[in-house]
Amino acid sequence: MPKNYSEITPYIEKLANIGLDSNGIKPEMYTEYNVKRGLRDIQGKGVLTGLTEISEVNSRRVHPDGTEELIPGELFYRGIQVSDFVDGFTSEGRFGFEECVYLLLFGKLPSKDELANFNELLGSYRSLPPSFVRDMILKASSPDMMNAMARCVLALYSYDEKPDDISLPNVLRQCLQLIAEFPLISVYGYQAYSHYHKGQSLFIHPPKPELSTAENILHLLRPNNEYTNTEAKTLDLALILHAEHGGGNNSTFTTHVVTSSGTDTYSAIAASLGSLKGPRHGGANIKVVQMFDDLKANVPDWSDASLRDYFSKILNKEAFDKSGLVYGMGHAIYSVSDPRAEILKKYAKKLSIEKGMEESYDLYKRSAKIASELIAEKRKIYKGVSPNVDFYSGMIYRMLKLPEELYTPIFAVARIAGWSAHRLEEIQNAGKIIRPAYMCVKNHQEYIPMNER
Repeated sequence: MPKNYSEITPYIEKLANIGLDSNGIKPEMYTEYNVKRGLRDIQGKGVLTGLTEISEVNSRRVHPDGTEELIPGELFYRGIQVSDFVDGFTSEGRFGFEECVYLLLFGKLPSKDELANFNELLGSYRSLPPSFVRDMILKASSPDMMNAMARCVLALYSYDEKPDDISLPNVLRQCLQLIAEFPLISVYGYQAYSHYHKGQSLFIHPPKPELSTAENILHLLRPNNEYTNTEAKTLDLALILHAEHGGGNNSTFTTHVVTSSGTDTYSAIAASLGSLKGPRHGGANIKVVQMFDDLKANVPDWSDASLRDYFSKILNKEAFDKSGLVYGMGHAIYSVSDPRAEILKKYAKKLSIEKGMEESYDLYKRSAKIASELIAEKRKIYKGVSPNVDFYSGMIYRMLKLPEELYTPIFAVARIAGWSAHRLEEIQNAGKIIRPAYMCVKNHQEYIPMNER
């Protein structure tokens, strides 16, 4: 028997090996049975599983004669090009995330009065139930903020007088509360972790309802509550660019799948958090900054030749984590460019000037060009490889001095907007539970009596 909760005994190892030995599914069988593994075809195109009005992701244009042309990536929120949306609110010197949330949830841009009322509503929801921080966050701190967030979301079910009511107004109310509460849950979770697991001083700042989401994150996180306008505006932009990315990404599809079962909002959002936690989905920007830390530690000469040699070693599984992956490069849909990365790149440059980190920005910029050339060359990828949103968001978070433990939770603080919009859309339009088919390839066998085994 196990001596402690986390121990893996020889018996457990033996049981695991039985499971490994019994697995007869070979990679070539997916081709043999024409199975779209990962719900993507052999060209990487996603299998069409639903309809949405919330967002659109484009990387190619189909001409009347049926031929396709690769184009710079496009991202639309409710039909509005995200670059146009960003240009709109930044030209007026405003924060934009709350306006973005309104657009995603309701399908239209708010008027000045509508946005003011919406901000006031979010501000009134930007608090947690009495003793929640003490009982749910401080008393059971977690070394992983995503797990802490999921636990807190599930716990909030117990504080809701109508948790299982899935009428549209009630679900909207629940989603708005979670959108407002996510910055608190994530930052307070980190403060508890920092104190109990790293021995740092504990401080819990109350939020300010009049501040934007980005401002509140920095206000809650920093001991002196101080931040510059450039810092807050850059974080605001990062939240907008992470808020939504189509219904097919893993965590948003999880929202649709779980919502289609008729379950409550807290269960659906907790499931989405579990998806986003995965390193194949939400944790890539952490790997980007760790990769560059490794580069700086092992490549004293940042010449183009040295960078090319370093990234060649990564692709050959000889450097960094030996995975063969250059993190932050390439995307399942985008090829020529990721529009989110193109926007973040400009703001990363502005922030690097304020922080005196122009040399680091130049390193990222040159590395992106060199890595894309090497990947196309060595992996023979002809559609094109470019930096994705994680490449520059990791750099921005590092310049903002955000702890790495909060990189993925901040992704969640943004993506809860998209999850909420998709949950509402699924409730309005779904008539069936989402249930794809799996083909069983195990041969039939007879049951063998116990005394004959």
